[in-house]
Amino acid sequence: MNAREGTYDAARARARLERESDVPVLEPTRGGLAERFSRLIGDRHPVIAFLVAVITGYVLLAATSVVVGLFVTELLLDIDGLRRLDERFPAWLEGERTPGLTDASFVGSEISGGKAVVGLLLLIALVMAVLRRWRIGAFIVFAVAVESGTYRATTFLVERRRPDVERLEGLPVDASYPSGHTAASIALYSGIALLLTSRLARGPWRVAIWVVALAIPPIVALARIYRGMHHPIDALAGVPIGIAALLVVLFAARVAGAAVATREARA
Repeated sequence: MNAREGTYDAARARARLERESDVPVLEPTRGGLAERFSRLIGDRHPVIAFLVAVITGYVLLAATSVVVGLFVTELLLDIDGLRRLDERFPAWLEGERTPGLTDASFVGSEISGGKAVVGLLLLIALVMAVLRRWRIGAFIVFAVAVESGTYRATTFLVERRRPDVERLEGLPVDASYPSGHTAASIALYSGIALLLTSRLARGPWRVAIWVVALAIPPIVALARIYRGMHHPIDALAGVPIGIAALLVVLFAARVAGAAVATREARA
């Protein structure tokens, strides 16, 4: 087989994979960065290619998050007016608490809490395992895993105490920066929305899915501030972490897709 025939077979295998794909957004763009990365790491099993891309992206994301966190806490918050403004909002919300708002904040916090997130991840992983859609399941699970790992690395190296108000939760860790709940709400719910709208949803359904997915992070962030767990800047810091975690795992899924296409072409 000459080089031209090999290129043609690879393109034909890629086209077939795209036609058969449940979620086109997970497929690599022809000649794109994912394909180039797949060639860079050599002929690897798709699982290995996926993990190499995830680990590489996680290390870069965690390092960036720590650097940004140190800049925010050590330099930006030294601006006295900004610090006072950041501390004033949780204190104001504490004075506005009512039983109804407190119950609502509990719901807003728990939709991105440990039990809800773990439960959804287990359900998605189980369903995708039964359907043998491994890349779809891995996309959601690892998006949250990368987000969680980045959050923990950042809180370990970046120190900021929670707001000086009555807390409505008894978490043992006094780490305010960044908001892991806010980051997780983006990684999980926007990740699900991305998968659904990539293949299954069109027209008004696409809009409705994204309206819900994009409404959840502000609700979660406000609930966490209301409950005395974060300052506004901490909640805001969770947004780029959640988005970046999605992008890291989306790239990894495409790298795995490129590795699959290479093996299909060879076969």
